[in-house]
Amino acid sequence: MYSNIYFIGIGGIGMSAIARYYKFKGLNVSGYDRTETELTRKLCAEGIGVHYTDSPEMIPADVDDTLVVYTPAIPEDLKELVTVREKGYKVVKRSRMLGEITDGQVCLAVSGTHGKTTTSTLAAHILTQSGEGCSAFLGGISKNYGTNLLMSANNVVVAEADEFDRSFLQLHPEIAVVTAMDADHLDIYGDLEHVQEAFRNFASQASGAVIKKIGLPLEASDTPAKLYTYSLDNPQADFYASDIRLQPDGHFIFDLNHPGGVIKDIRLGTLGWVNVENCVAASAICLLHGTEPESIHAAAESFVGVRRRLDVHVNRPGLTYIDDYAHHPAELATAISSLKQIFPSRTVTGIFQPHLYTRTRDLAVGFANSLSLLDELILLDIYPAREEPIEGVTSEIIFKDVTCPKRMMHKEELMDYLAGRDLDVLATFGAGDIDRFVEPITEMLEQR
Repeated sequence: MYSNIYFIGIGGIGMSAIARYYKFKGLNVSGYDRTETELTRKLCAEGIGVHYTDSPEMIPADVDDTLVVYTPAIPEDLKELVTVREKGYKVVKRSRMLGEITDGQVCLAVSGTHGKTTTSTLAAHILTQSGEGCSAFLGGISKNYGTNLLMSANNVVVAEADEFDRSFLQLHPEIAVVTAMDADHLDIYGDLEHVQEAFRNFASQASGAVIKKIGLPLEASDTPAKLYTYSLDNPQADFYASDIRLQPDGHFIFDLNHPGGVIKDIRLGTLGWVNVENCVAASAICLLHGTEPESIHAAAESFVGVRRRLDVHVNRPGLTYIDDYAHHPAELATAISSLKQIFPSRTVTGIFQPHLYTRTRDLAVGFANSLSLLDELILLDIYPAREEPIEGVTSEIIFKDVTCPKRMMHKEELMDYLAGRDLDVLATFGAGDIDRFVEPITEMLEQR
C-alpha cells in the first residue's frame, strides 16, 4: 500500500472524486492541474495540495511509496508525466483506479454517451435516502450533497462508467445501465460502430442485470446478465413512466411502471422530461438491487439534481436562466426540447461553446440541427481542452448551417452583449470553461 497518491489532472470531475476517496482513507493526496477552479479550491480546503504549474519538483520524492494517477486528457509531453515515467514511479490511468476500488464490491454502474451523470447521482441519492447507503463516484456535483463523492461503510458502490478512452471496461458491475450509444469521442473510437462495440463489451462484463434504453443496439446475447429495457413512456419497456403530468412550476408528476407493479404519483424534484427518463433508469437500478418502492417515491421528490444539468439559477416571471453541460448534439437537442416544453410560450436564447476541435469537426451538422431548435443562438469559439487546432475547424462550420436567428462572438464580448439584451429564457451550454460565466450572468440578471 502506498502512503502518497499523486494525481496529474486532479481537477477533473472523475479524478477529484478518487482523490477525495483516498484522502478519506487517510493517505497523503496531492496533484497538478492546469487551471484553478471552484473544484480545485474545494480540494485545497479539504487538505489536498493542488498546484497549477507543470512542476516535477512538486511530486513526492519517494518513488517506492508514491502511486501516480493520471487522466488521458493530459498531454503525453507534460513534464510531470514524463518525469514520473522516467524515474520509475508506479503510474496508472484513472480508470484503472476506479476498477480497483470497485473490485470485490457490489458495483452499480451507469454508462452512456449522455444521461449517465444524472442517472447515477439519482440512483446514489435513492440508496442513501433509503437508509441502505452507498459509496458513489459521480461525474458531476450532486446538489443534494455538494460533492461528487459519497462514502458509506457498506459494500455498495454506484459508479459513473465513462466511455472516454474505454475507461468503463475496467468495471465489472453487478448491475449496469446503458443510457445512450451515440457517436462521440470519435478521436478515440474512429466511428459509431466501434463506440457501440465498446458498450457491448461493457455490458458483457455485468454479472446480474443490464438495463438499456429501449431501442439501443444491445441484445441479450451480448451479456451473460439478464437484459431489461427502460423508456420515458414506451409501454413495451420493462420500466417506463405513464400518466406524465407537467405542473405549472415546470416539475413533472408521473407513475413508474416496473415488473413488480406501479409506483403512483412520483413528483420529480428536477425539471425536464429528460429527467423523468433518467429517473426511470435510476429507479430500475434500485428496484433490481432490492430497494423498496416507497423509498424511490420519496427520494425522487427530494432530489434537486446535479450542478450544470438543467441547473436553474434565476427563475422569476419573465426571466429565467439555466445552465447545462450539454456538449453533444443529442444532449443539446434533449436539453433544448425540455426547455421548450417547460416554457412553451417563451423565447429561449442559447449560448453554446463547442468543446474539442475533433468533436466539432465530426458532428458539425448534428450541432447545427440541434442548435436550430433554439429561438436564438449565441455561438462562442471552440474550447480546445487537450487538443491542438485543426486547420479549417472553427465554430463557423456549425454556425453556417444554423437556421434560427444567430450571432457568433468571442467569449470576451459576451457579458457586454448580454447586458444590452432584453432576455426571456437564457441557457448556457457546453463542457469547456463556459461555466465561468454562470456566476456573473446570474449576478447580472438578478440585478434587473
